[in-house]
Amino acid sequence: MFTHSIRRRLVIGSAALTAAALALGGCGRSSDTGTGTGSGSQPTTTVSEGPATGNLTVWAMGTEGENLPKLIDQFKQANPGVNVTVTPIPWDAAHDKFTTAIAAGTPPDAAMVGTTWMGEFADLGALDPTPQGFDNSGFYEGALDTTKVGGTQYGVPWYVETRLVFYRKDLAAKAGFSTPPTDWDGLKAMAKAMKEKAGAKYGINLQPGGDGSWQTVMPFAWSAGANITNDDQKQFTFDTPQMQEGLKYYQSFFTEKLAGTDLPPNQTEAQFVNGQVPMFISGPWMAGSVAKAGGDAIKPNIGVFQIPKNKTATSFVGGSDFVVFKSSKNKDSAWKLVKFLSDAKTQASWFKLSSDLPAVKSAWQDPSIASDPLLPVFGKQLEDAKAPPAIVNWEQVAKAFDTEVEKMAKSGQSPADTAKAIQTKATAIGTGGS
Repeated sequence: MFTHSIRRRLVIGSAALTAAALALGGCGRSSDTGTGTGSGSQPTTTVSEGPATGNLTVWAMGTEGENLPKLIDQFKQANPGVNVTVTPIPWDAAHDKFTTAIAAGTPPDAAMVGTTWMGEFADLGALDPTPQGFDNSGFYEGALDTTKVGGTQYGVPWYVETRLVFYRKDLAAKAGFSTPPTDWDGLKAMAKAMKEKAGAKYGINLQPGGDGSWQTVMPFAWSAGANITNDDQKQFTFDTPQMQEGLKYYQSFFTEKLAGTDLPPNQTEAQFVNGQVPMFISGPWMAGSVAKAGGDAIKPNIGVFQIPKNKTATSFVGGSDFVVFKSSKNKDSAWKLVKFLSDAKTQASWFKLSSDLPAVKSAWQDPSIASDPLLPVFGKQLEDAKAPPAIVNWEQVAKAFDTEVEKMAKSGQSPADTAKAIQTKATAIGTGGS
């Protein structure tokens, strides 16, 4: 998630969860300086009437880049006067390729962009503000927030993912739980019962720091009422009682031996299947991955539930946005492509091609999603999900966060000292931006 957001998606895909995965595995723009749907004072531009025309270059990463041409064919059928060239880019090379092209003034017309890159690219002046004509009310709020930088919207959410608690339904029943927990006390009790009554080594697999651990920790902090920055995103707010409360709860699973720091990496599926660790927190792609690892026997015993509630039941939202670059010579057609990609029917078609979950809420009514036994829970969680603020230096701050969480989980650093250290490091790094 490039945080999906830069972590590479598993090919087993987020969904076709039980279907495929479980079986297997612009704008007539009056001005180039409009501020889109943001809070700026300049006039907002609109997408012109009529079909898209001319040439468009589009970049997309990973399997999305490989699958996107199939979807573009539908766009070209409705817009026969347009020619779209899609360039797939490996994830590990994408960031440098984008920044090099931005510096040279040669980015594509439109592109898929990781949510944690939005602040950086907007600060570089590379992104075109979103014009009028997009139904922002149709997007999940947390996903829409990833497109906003300094009050201005750039692009639209393209697909989303969020995190739930995966659990073994059969072992939960053995532990005395016929329904999943809904609050922090319930999650702790279930983890204890999984260990004491269901024979698990650990009740839950939680990441003890390291790369990307903030994505598992922050939902607990958010649920306790914490925030990463203040409202104007100029100051970090890690050192607060709410953050400490979330960190304390997270650490308690390690101090009480309900989660382990000694589990081998990349063995989550195997540990889940063999019952060694029958709960973990992750995204929708893991359903197919677990099903592949466990075969037919494990499929009916894969359950998911929303992040348990403290003040709220907030999870992490990741995914990808689709943007138009300010240097594009064909912005009108580029925004028409983005509008096509954000249409509910298109999003449902994209899900069937890629297993990427729609950012448009109404697309979840498609039978391919609505009839799945697990996916609707992800959709419900997306109603209460957050992303980190779109600030330039987030990746550096996230690494500092991960480092301090590891000290807390593995070395017993107190939640208060952890919050203070994260705050100190984040403040030294700064939010970035001009």
